[in-house]
Amino acid sequence: MSEKQMTIGIPKEPYGYQLRVSVAPNNIERLLKLGYKVLVQHNAGIKADFYDEQYEEQGAQIVNEACAWGADVVVCMNTPPDEQLAQIKRGGLLITRVNPRANPQLLDKFSNMGITVLALDCVPRISRAQSLDVLSSMMNIAGYKAVIEAADAFGRLFPGQVTAAGKMPPARVYVIGAGVAGLSAIGTASSMGAVVAATDVRPEVFDQVESLGGEFIEIPVKQESTDGYAKEMSEDEQSIAQRLYAEQAAKSDIIITTAQIPGRPSPLLLTEEAVLAMKPGSVIVDMGASEQGSNTALTKVDQVVTTPNRVTIIGYTNLANRLPMQASQMFGQNVVNLFKLITPNKDGCVQLNEEDEVVRGMMLTREGKTMWPPPPVSVSAASGIQKAQMQTNAAAKEEVVPTPRWKKLWWKILLGVLAVLLIAVAPANMANHFIVFMLAVVVGFYVITAVTHSLHTPLMSVTNAISGIIIVGAILLAGTGNIVVTVLAFIAMVIASINIFGGFLVSHRMLKMFQRSSDK
Repeated sequence: MSEKQMTIGIPKEPYGYQLRVSVAPNNIERLLKLGYKVLVQHNAGIKADFYDEQYEEQGAQIVNEACAWGADVVVCMNTPPDEQLAQIKRGGLLITRVNPRANPQLLDKFSNMGITVLALDCVPRISRAQSLDVLSSMMNIAGYKAVIEAADAFGRLFPGQVTAAGKMPPARVYVIGAGVAGLSAIGTASSMGAVVAATDVRPEVFDQVESLGGEFIEIPVKQESTDGYAKEMSEDEQSIAQRLYAEQAAKSDIIITTAQIPGRPSPLLLTEEAVLAMKPGSVIVDMGASEQGSNTALTKVDQVVTTPNRVTIIGYTNLANRLPMQASQMFGQNVVNLFKLITPNKDGCVQLNEEDEVVRGMMLTREGKTMWPPPPVSVSAASGIQKAQMQTNAAAKEEVVPTPRWKKLWWKILLGVLAVLLIAVAPANMANHFIVFMLAVVVGFYVITAVTHSLHTPLMSVTNAISGIIIVGAILLAGTGNIVVTVLAFIAMVIASINIFGGFLVSHRMLKMFQRSSDK
């Protein structure tokens, strides 16, 4: 690449269906700080509600189509058609999504043009490259949008409710696949009040599903990927999985399927028999729908269909495109992160280091030379290190002499001994009071720990009242003449007084937080 300040072209997307733009206005300043000059085609972001004035305010220059496509570096959402490709200058750099596994013929075209191409959808699945991964960014948005589309078609409330008019059960949502899109769908559906379950061939995602409020349903088929992407199942594995999917689908109100395999048709998860066995009014969102295949037998690409048993199947292929503003911003941030990687000197000059596994993994061609496929990158290398660390930690634990249990419980033993001594020296007529006290402690523990945090402040008022009763009782007992009872009564008065005054102080400070400035 040239050593002079380079220009980045942000063209208007040539495909009519595309509502997004590759770089949003809020991404421009970051590119300028890296030393680049940014050229944005007139009305490039208008479909995403980004206007030329916003780009200009951030420092970009508004240009015509030829200037945008003729920049040193061109960034766009998808591989452009021949008319726009022809405007990219020889030796230029094109950054876009290509899907070379499904479109190998494009490699020869790029080579003949003499351009360098970095595929944004070929980012290696390693930790260091997560900030560049447009697939994850778009799938995160798509998972959210899938739940919204399902809720709209479902026509009923997600959360369960008990009202004067009767009880309404919550919606049951079943997510097949707990990747980025699946986890996003699980979190969204759970936050909306649905009962969520999920299945994945990778058992290690159990914790992630549970942390988002979902129930993990284990599948008899397990896979371990070395490149971070799903693999195609064998016929036997697919048959076993389909039986589980059908069983769960019959019990669910909403199904969201997310299975996609790069470079291959989407796997069939729900057969026609499974769909026809679902409850009337159920909804399926097939996120694996594409021209090459779909996750559901009755899916029609980019259409919403209703089966004979009244099951709605949504087959939209580009859910992230239906939220173009946020999707463009996230895509643009991924692009900015890529430029940070390939502009180490922040001088507006691209440096493509083929020794960098991230850059090499994305590189399809370089100045006319075909670079695809890249050397394999294993994403499980870290797992070996983690296993070794776990083994080391386990060995270290074995060498440590465990602490005797009585040393950990000494204070509880001491309290027990003191309680026994107290009962022994107390008057005989106090035996019933000790029984009531112990019962009150047990009941109070379970009652108070069950109170939600938002009610702790009103609960404090109740404890203040109880402390007041304790003080009155302690005053009455202080004059009994028994030195032990007198000392205990005094201690009770001190502790209860601290609780009362401390409670009033905290309540007063919290009430001040809700006062208006004028009142203060």
